[in-house]
Amino acid sequence: MRKEIEISELKERILKFLRKRAKKSFRAKEIAKRLGLIDEYEMGIVKQVLMEMVERGEILKLPRSKFKFKPNPKVLVGRLTVNPNGYGFVEVEDEQDGIKEIFIPPRFIHTAIDGDKVAVSIVERGKGELPIGEVVDVIERGRKVITGVLSRRKGIYFVIPDDKHLIRDFYINEKNVKKFNAKVGDKVAIELVDWIDEGFGPEGRIVEVLGRAGESDAEILAIARNHDFPTRFPDDVLEEAEKIPDEIPESEYKKRLDLRDLVCFTIDPEDAKDFDDAVSLEILPDGKYKLGVHIADVSYYVKEGSKIDLEALRRGTSVYLVDRVIPMLPEKLSNNVCSLNPNVDRLAYSVFMVVNSNGVVESYSFHKSIIRSKRRFTYEEVQRIIETGEGDYADVILEMHKLSKILLKKRLREGSIDFETPEVKFKLDEDGRPIEIIKKVRLDSHRLIEEFMLLANQTVAKHVGKMKGKNREYPFVYRVHDLPDPAKLKNLAEFVRKLGFKFDVNSKPLSKSIQKLLAQVKDTEYEYLVNDIAIRSMAKAIYSEKNIGHFGLGFKYYTHFTSPIRRYPDLVVHRLLYEYMEKKVDDKRLNEIAGKLPQICKHSSEMEIKAMEAERESVKLKQIEYMKEHIGKIFDGIISGVVEFGLFVEINDILVEGLVKVKDLTDDYYIYDETQYALIGKYTKKMYRLGDKVKVRVVRVDETMREIDFVLLGKISR
Repeated sequence: MRKEIEISELKERILKFLRKRAKKSFRAKEIAKRLGLIDEYEMGIVKQVLMEMVERGEILKLPRSKFKFKPNPKVLVGRLTVNPNGYGFVEVEDEQDGIKEIFIPPRFIHTAIDGDKVAVSIVERGKGELPIGEVVDVIERGRKVITGVLSRRKGIYFVIPDDKHLIRDFYINEKNVKKFNAKVGDKVAIELVDWIDEGFGPEGRIVEVLGRAGESDAEILAIARNHDFPTRFPDDVLEEAEKIPDEIPESEYKKRLDLRDLVCFTIDPEDAKDFDDAVSLEILPDGKYKLGVHIADVSYYVKEGSKIDLEALRRGTSVYLVDRVIPMLPEKLSNNVCSLNPNVDRLAYSVFMVVNSNGVVESYSFHKSIIRSKRRFTYEEVQRIIETGEGDYADVILEMHKLSKILLKKRLREGSIDFETPEVKFKLDEDGRPIEIIKKVRLDSHRLIEEFMLLANQTVAKHVGKMKGKNREYPFVYRVHDLPDPAKLKNLAEFVRKLGFKFDVNSKPLSKSIQKLLAQVKDTEYEYLVNDIAIRSMAKAIYSEKNIGHFGLGFKYYTHFTSPIRRYPDLVVHRLLYEYMEKKVDDKRLNEIAGKLPQICKHSSEMEIKAMEAERESVKLKQIEYMKEHIGKIFDGIISGVVEFGLFVEINDILVEGLVKVKDLTDDYYIYDETQYALIGKYTKKMYRLGDKVKVRVVRVDETMREIDFVLLGKISR
């Protein structure tokens, strides 16, 4: 029986064949044979389809009846995100013809994987919907390392990836498995070896065995490696770090402002290992404040272009996972010579600001200095002093508290938005398993340090931002935050209007209008709901060489200067500030700096996002481990998300989120209403809305998928 040939499928096969051999041309008979279509009927169909494709401009017809792939002049480049269901989206780098995003059906993804930088040609452009595209080339693999569980089937080794966006298993050569003495059930890190034929699975190579899958340590290491954060430093970086002397050279004492007698101290979390910043405060004879912010002078030890510097740039940031820190700098620097430990001499970059009673900085100065921190405080210790008025340096701390309140009041008055974002910390047993989840409380001592660091960062950015060379600004690293999405703000305004609140999206400044809205809903039943939607409408803060200001803080100039031990942009800011102040910088040097900064800013922003994702995943992992011991328990919570397939509920106090599936809401047929952020019963009109307080029971915890399922027991009356 002659098999039927699907014309659309045949076109795809011909295009794929010619694209992979784009530099060559082929006769119709040769194409048919290569596709396994060898009888006369099948060859006739191939010839017919080839001519149709030529007429449609999809391929080229050359002399002597040869056919060749026709490059699409409208090839767009962007980063691919793959949905676990198989389809993908490409966010276009350089917008063309109004195309910002492209939908990629599963059959057009080919050998690209989630995170890859790809070239895409437009297959179809529908009205009012995303254009449909096809991946025509993988420009750059987005993932250097992939983690997963080593498995074996029919004698073949393969790795099942942890990330649900990686929808293919990875074949592993048996020799590679034996080289690492890896066992089935191990959590491993692999590199992609090759994948050019989608008819076969991708091949990976084991680079590290992380431990047994399911073990706490192995799972945390997998999170770090999956986000491309190495868990150890290269030997040459460690060797370079070890050569750094523990003692400050005598010659450096003579070059710096000696502040060793100044009363300054650090205030950090109880479990902190590295101390970037110390603070000091003097009351001047005229009653004004002389605030000192003293930052570890990492730039003295980490020279531009050194092995330590290049590794720090690659990492971009320290990563704070639940049970460990993956530092940006080797421990010799981060916990020792750079860290502002108490009662030892340390090199610092000091900013002194004279602040009046209205919180205005009247004058400031920058100094390379030597300090000696008098005390290492925790936030809790400082809070007790604020509340009782008693303790070490109580007089200084009480004045600091007073100044911080002045600065906060001024900042809010000028339009800074102060969102509350709750966080948790964990109490772990000796095996790293969580035995308690504690909701963090934002203390006045936290605000004190926040306000002082904000002021120092703003002062540095303003100083450099207003410097002028010959007809040009000095290139610099800014921390910027764009205006919110107008469409999202409009939706927010319409939604809160239905709740009885006022929000004018056209008022100036917009930040004050958002402030007023948050004040209206504070301590009402809608506070959680409105805060959440408002945060979602905000842009993401990033690093940029172009200063557009910081919308959320309400600052025209802002940078990151205060954490060079754990953030690479701060280290760059230290170098630039010192160079601009101490040297006459010519145009050649300014051009050199300007050429480097865009890539540093882009990479630092990307690594910051990866670090945040890794940190969130580590929290989720520990929450899953904790809830595994609480199946069947009942908790009070709040609806934190509403989707077609159910309700996400966040448990009060421990901030654990799980899903109530819509199929488990058995008292009615519930319909998703996007405009009201709610599921509404078709017959009863019962509504479950974002922000509603509910009672739930834990019914399922899946460690592999990192999912928690609840059943809803009912609303809690307000």
